[in-house]
Amino acid sequence: MKIGTIAIIGSGLIGRAWAITFARAGRAVRVYDSDASARDAALGTIETLLADLETYDLLNGASAQAVMARISGASSLEAALDGADYVQECTPENLSLKKDVFGALDAAAASQTLLASSTSALLPSRFTERLKGRARCLVVHPINPPYLVPAVEVVPAPWTDPKVVAAVAAFMREVGQSPIVMKKEIDGFVMNRLQGALLKEAFRLVADGYASTEDVDIGIRDGLGLRWAFMGPYETIDLNAPGGVRDYIARYGPLFDNLWSTQTGEVTWAGAMIDQFEAERNEQLPREELAARQRWRDRRLMALLAHKKAAARNVGD
Repeated sequence: MKIGTIAIIGSGLIGRAWAITFARAGRAVRVYDSDASARDAALGTIETLLADLETYDLLNGASAQAVMARISGASSLEAALDGADYVQECTPENLSLKKDVFGALDAAAASQTLLASSTSALLPSRFTERLKGRARCLVVHPINPPYLVPAVEVVPAPWTDPKVVAAVAAFMREVGQSPIVMKKEIDGFVMNRLQGALLKEAFRLVADGYASTEDVDIGIRDGLGLRWAFMGPYETIDLNAPGGVRDYIARYGPLFDNLWSTQTGEVTWAGAMIDQFEAERNEQLPREELAARQRWRDRRLMALLAHKKAAARNVGD
């Protein structure tokens, strides 16, 4: 299935990011928001972001102006959906709202149009079950922002047509994303479950007095994260023993069995612990500098992505 025209429903942070991702890949993108002023503001923000991306040569050789020309605002839901091959819904994380929005999308979109939600917290089965066209519905959850972080979770409901899953995964690859194609839905999908497991232990180490928040950040930033920038945990352990993954497990399995037995108990994200974590982060980054540091993060991501593309050419994937 050729997917050429995209409708973005919701013009917030995620909607803007998806618009850039699809337009950069040569697709025509229509952005709709029930709040027309929010839509117009989003288009202005997109234009600014495209200029930064052009600076780092992250627009597939196109100019910011050329990519922006592929993005337009839609005055109504019907106008956004007219001729759309694929819909990326980006409304707030509210179950009742998702049900209403997907009901409207299923009623108004052409029967062959694929309907995807950007939700990071709601299972697709919870808001698509009663839809006539539920077989074409699924979650496509980005790691924000998708124009800099290519991993994206493709999550089917129990009734999603496998052909739809395959078509969406193929489309994601075409536009430069790296789909995580889940076999079935589960709370948190893949990324938040992995992130949650790491955060749980990070909070425990600080709460129990073993390390500071900055020490933990150093361990990821200047340690594990350097490898994780270009390979995952399975490949990491496969390469970390002379005989590969089975050798690694034989060598270090008992160590991790012992560690896992000590990783019990919960650290509540409330009260004094939160005060401690926030105070330690404030020492590293005063709150009035947060927005500037967020912009710094995005530019570092741009530089990292540009480096990874160059390394893939010069060193190999």
